[in-house]
Amino acid sequence: MKLILTVNGEIHEVESIWEGESLMHVLRERLALPGAKNACEQGECGSCSVMLDEVLVCSCLVLARQAQERSVVTVEGLAPPDDVGVVQQAFIETGAVQCGFCTPGFIMATEDLLRRSPAPDDAEIREALAGNLCRCTGYEKILDAVRLASARLGAMG
Repeated sequence: MKLILTVNGEIHEVESIWEGESLMHVLRERLALPGAKNACEQGECGSCSVMLDEVLVCSCLVLARQAQERSVVTVEGLAPPDDVGVVQQAFIETGAVQCGFCTPGFIMATEDLLRRSPAPDDAEIREALAGNLCRCTGYEKILDAVRLASARLGAMG
């Protein structure tokens, strides 16, 4: 099967998709976009999160063929090359990045949250990030990053 999809605004054709191939595998191995991390492969950790037609999904649970003629945004597509977006900068400044493995998933979840709710309270933040796991932090710096990004985006808007 040939897969045609738009990733980060660019149309891609991927040949010879096998029946059970995941969107995560296509992104990482065929399109060389390693931001969606391969961690649990069960949709439990959020490390492989991407936006599929503006809906946050775990790319490990989406069959590649389900992305046919759809739009995908990965963490690599959130800012211009060699730059970072507001959310990414907030994660850097607050020290919310430790080993970095879970960070792309948290950034995608934060982008999704702030698109839906520009000024979330702590309960909304915790609920939005509940699908993401981090083994290195106590989560407080991640929460600080979301708060900082929200404040900055509110000031810009």
